[in-house]
Amino acid sequence: MNETIVAFVGAGPGDAELITVKGARLLSQADVVVYAGSLVDRELVRTYAPDAQVYDSAVMTLEETTVVLAQAAADGRRAVRLHTGDPSIYGAIQEQMAELDELGIGYEVVPGVTSAFAAAAALKQELTLPEVSQTVIITRLAGKTPVPEREQLRELARSGATMVIYLSVAMIDQVVAELLAGAYTPETPVAVVARASWSDEQVVEGTLADIVAKVQAAGIGKQALIIVGDVLKARREGLKAKSLLYDKGFSHGLRKGILS
Repeated sequence: MNETIVAFVGAGPGDAELITVKGARLLSQADVVVYAGSLVDRELVRTYAPDAQVYDSAVMTLEETTVVLAQAAADGRRAVRLHTGDPSIYGAIQEQMAELDELGIGYEVVPGVTSAFAAAAALKQELTLPEVSQTVIITRLAGKTPVPEREQLRELARSGATMVIYLSVAMIDQVVAELLAGAYTPETPVAVVARASWSDEQVVEGTLADIVAKVQAAGIGKQALIIVGDVLKARREGLKAKSLLYDKGFSHGLRKGILS
């Protein structure tokens, strides 16, 4: 295996300041950048890699991006494959890495801030709350990419856990129908965050009973996340319970609890 010369880097959800320090450093050192132009702000590339040779993967095939990365490696040039959010979430990087494996080209993966967490930040919302939900499910509706039968939304919705649904806002009426077939009710709170962390971010909040009409009225049809679950009640109704982590009576390896 050759020396690592290709880096798959998560660009973050949109805000240029949300790329990691390591990701920004690798981008600034890159001679060649292949970036997801349909989702990653070009300004991010201009800021950190102004002199790099840049390719927009939005108009390229897997074979074409592989050729660019392989040629960079052959020339001893450093390459960054820049993905939106975190490359491990719907990033289609496994197939790209398999191509490089076949060619004996070394690479590394640098994580990024996925839009689920940018959306939670926009809502000022914790996704896991004591006695409400300790599980977060990241999923999507079937589209051009199928979803295994056992992972159909209505099956996952039986858990009643916090759900973050990607790539599905254009089918939000179907999303709602699937969720209602699970453990959720028309009163279950839901939020839709479009272009989380971008300057034109939109936040729409409601319940499963009214969110379809609200999203349609807002004109949101893409680049949005759907977050659903009872954790969203906390800001309105207060907490059911507090975490033990900072409870004065809770002891752990670094602190002795004070018993009253």
